[in-house]
Amino acid sequence: MNTPAKPKKIGIVVFDGCQILDATGPAAVFGDANVQLRNLGAAKPGYEVQLLAPSPGPVRTNCGVSLVADHALSRLTLDYHTLICAGGSGVYDFVNHKDHVRDIGRLARNASRIVSVCTGTFVLAETGMLDGKRAVTHWSHCQNLAERYPRIDVDPDPIFIKDGNVYTSAGVTAGMDLALAIVEADHGRDIALAVARSLVMFLKRPGNQAQFSRHLAVQMAPAGSIRDVQVWLLENLSADISVERMADRAAMSLRTFNRQFKQETGMTPARYVTECRLDVARRLLEESPLPIKTVAGKSGFGDEERMRRAFRKMLGVSPDGYRNLFTNTQDAA
Repeated sequence: MNTPAKPKKIGIVVFDGCQILDATGPAAVFGDANVQLRNLGAAKPGYEVQLLAPSPGPVRTNCGVSLVADHALSRLTLDYHTLICAGGSGVYDFVNHKDHVRDIGRLARNASRIVSVCTGTFVLAETGMLDGKRAVTHWSHCQNLAERYPRIDVDPDPIFIKDGNVYTSAGVTAGMDLALAIVEADHGRDIALAVARSLVMFLKRPGNQAQFSRHLAVQMAPAGSIRDVQVWLLENLSADISVERMADRAAMSLRTFNRQFKQETGMTPARYVTECRLDVARRLLEESPLPIKTVAGKSGFGDEERMRRAFRKMLGVSPDGYRNLFTNTQDAA
């Protein structure tokens, strides 16, 4: 345990129409970290959390429940170690107020960590502090983020991204994953594990784990030949699949199929097959005790080394390491 010298002040920015869990989720993680530190004998809490808004007092969230902001953003004496910007349906109205954006920029300049949850990324983007950085937001808003702020390197897949001292995260519960990762960085694995137990969370979902699976993406795809191929792929991942065979299924020339597949899915057919197989392998590693060799076969990779290379390249972790993340959490629950 890393004993805190003094609490880290955390300011969470909320506004009318914010997503309530974007604020209360991370706040719950930091609050429970204080409980776990106290239980282990720490003399001081690890965190002091405050809510900030355009004006102090009640803030109506997008579910109709109000939060109470401690301070106005414009208060010049505010100083935070970590600044967190919530998202939600009201974010676009919020960033249209240049004084709000200016206040966020001023607070961020003095913060050691700058964080966004879900569409709170748009708040950071509006200040310009994400220019030249990798960032993520809720998957359904990634295209809008990229179009609106072309200087940002938008990666739509990960749960959260750290680029320097700026952290961006995907939708809603991803903010809790990021907050838990911050607790682990500040106070060590044991405290993070205790918080995960208490809140019934995974100890650590990899930050670059995809926001949603290719199986879900198929359900959302428009009807047509490409979707038919996608459905067929999911039912035949253990088969010997080639791009030529996929083009035949779509009744297209190879050139036309490659072009249309990438246009509709945003990736090459070969990459798509790999990601589908990765989805199956991840689920088997999370939910079953099957040997790695068996997982490689059932997911269509065929051999362990091929699967290991895909995990390293796309998740930054080995299949064994990925399974250990979930095994440790299940043991703790």
